[in-house]
Formats: sequence, C-alpha cells, structure tokens
Amino acid sequence: MSEGKIFSAAMVQMRTGLLPGPNLEQGIKLIREAARQGADYVQTPEVSNMMQLNRKALFEDLASEDDDQSLKAYRALAKELKIYLHIGSLALRFSPERAVNRAFLIGPDGLVLASYDKIHMFDIDLPGGESYRESANYQPGETAVICELPWGRIGLTICYDLRFPALYRALAEAGASFLTVPSAFTRKTGEAHWHVLLRARAIETGCFVFAAAQAGLHENKRETYGHSLMVAPWGEILAEGGAEPGVFLAKIDPSKVEIARRAVPSLQHGRRFSVADPKAGPEHLHLVRGSA
Repeated sequence: MSEGKIFSAAMVQMRTGLLPGPNLEQGIKLIREAARQGADYVQTPEVSNMMQLNRKALFEDLASEDDDQSLKAYRALAKELKIYLHIGSLALRFSPERAVNRAFLIGPDGLVLASYDKIHMFDIDLPGGESYRESANYQPGETAVICELPWGRIGLTICYDLRFPALYRALAEAGASFLTVPSAFTRKTGEAHWHVLLRARAIETGCFVFAAAQAGLHENKRETYGHSLMVAPWGEILAEGGAEPGVFLAKIDPSKVEIARRAVPSLQHGRRFSVADPKAGPEHLHLVRGSA
C-alpha cells in the first residue's frame, strides 16, 4: 500500500445497546465481515461500546482507556486482520465524575496511531420533547487530530462536530485528504440534515468523508438515523447504508482529492475579513479568519 493507491474502505453500521460485552460481539462480527470483503480501512460508529443515557448506569460500566476490554479486543482484531481499524468512539472513564467520548485509529500492528476526544457536545432540545445533554457526563476535547495513513492524511471528528465547518477546513488545510464523522445522529436530525451536511463538508474541503453510523431503535429507547455514508470530494455518494446494522464498502481513489481541488481551489482562496456593525461603531469590528 502506498500513498495515492486505490484502497477499499468499509463503514460498519451498528445498533449499540447498553452493555459493552454484546456490543463488542456485534462489532467484531461486522468488522470481520468487512475484512472478509477486502476492506483495508474499517470504521465503526460513535459510542461503539455502549449507549447509555442513565448517568448512574453509565458510570457503573465505564472503564479507563488502559482497562477498557473493548479497546484491547479491537487492537488484537486489527492486528489479526491486518487492517486499519477506526473505532468511531468509545465511552471511557476520564475521572470519577466525567466520561470522555474518544475515537481510536488502530494500525495493522495493533498499535493505536491516534486518538481524538469529541470537541463539540450535543446539548439540544429537539421539537417533540427529545432532549440531550452530553456535557452533563462528558469532558469535551480541545485538540483537532490528523494522522498519516498509507493513502494520505486523515482527520478525526465525531458526530456533532459535523455542524462546525471551521474544524473541517482546518483539518483540510493541515493536509487531510480524508475526513471522518462516526456518528449516532438522531432520526429526526438525520432525516433533515445528515446527507446535506456530509456532502457539504466534502465539497467545501475537497476531501473524502467517511461516516459510519448507529442505526435503529436502541435499548435505551433512543432512535438513530443510520445511513452510513462515504462521500467523494466532488460530493457524490459512493456508498450508503440503510436503517439496519451492516457493512458498506467502496473503492477510494485518493487522486480524486487533487482533481476536485484543482477544479475548485477554494482552500487556496480563503481570505481574512472583518464583520462590521455600522450601528455599533468601529469598536465592535470583528476580525474573522477566512483561511491560512
């Protein structure tokens, strides 16, 4: 494998339950299937180890990164299958009172190449009564992460990060050819925004976007949208899941990144600009970073 070479990517779509053990079994089965179909890079969704809304129950089952059995098993599996395994995220113990939502990129030797803590917390009240307060349990990350793969550089993000385009532009400007958005989008927000946001991030940056998703009605009664996606730099959808767990593959040609960026070189055209409020006067002039 070398940079620029076509490779096979797989999105593993899961329906994570309350306990880590059964979720690990589900994940391993689907990852093995992806490898059997020839995947070189495999991604699982956000919170692959457990989806638990009850704080007391969550902290009863949380483990630290060093002690987490799911991470140990996935590292061994990546080594066995000789694949790049991207665990979209695991819920882990950060402190006695806080969890962390952390992604892991594991190499074919079983070593962790990079980890990323979700930066943007999902704190919203949806029409119809759904309410989520991720910040009540989770410590937000503060650092964007990019990592080298044999085919180019990959930027790590998680779910709600998708709504903050500056993060993706920063990753692209840092050299990312691939952007990742493992997710657990709600059915309501997914139906409205999932496809358009993922395609927009690809088009804006000239990157491939890989987004493995949770799907269906979970044990905690939360319903997620599914529709795992792989999007090309020009915005076309290369592979899409449905509403059930499964494995979805596509061939990825990294040369498409340079082709898209030559056609529309917007990453090179960003400029610093200011936002003026004529009513407030010059002291309220805001400087905005358009691009490096």
